[in-house]
Amino acid sequence: MPSNDARILAQAAVPTAAVGVLAAVVSGVVAGGKGAIGAIVATLVVILFMGIGLYVLQRTAKSFPHLFQAMGLMLYTAQLLLLFVFVAAFKNTTLFNPRAFAVTLVACTLAWIAAQARAHMTAKVLYVEPEKSEKSGQSS
Repeated sequence: MPSNDARILAQAAVPTAAVGVLAAVVSGVVAGGKGAIGAIVATLVVILFMGIGLYVLQRTAKSFPHLFQAMGLMLYTAQLLLLFVFVAAFKNTTLFNPRAFAVTLVACTLAWIAAQARAHMTAKVLYVEPEKSEKSGQSS
């Protein structure tokens, strides 16, 4: 992954992890150990899903730039649907607190999207790649 892509990934994952840690502490206080476990699982699910999505989107942008916008819309829709599936699948679980899981899932997803949007807005990405001159010593 090029350095710009890794930077955007880090700029999105770190705030999301911070929100997840905060949610785990709050869930642990409010709902006990199972609440903290639910918040940690939700944070890991969001970072995994969104990280994979960002990687796929960056690969698509480099390989098929004409599909970038459509792929981005499809990817975010698929990610949100998969997150809803996770909430529905673990609705009645006894492994962790489902309410803490769901609230943390939403909070971390919003944190990821906001952080990724900020990272893209502040990134200095060249729109046009400069041409390499064949003869660097010659001026025109």
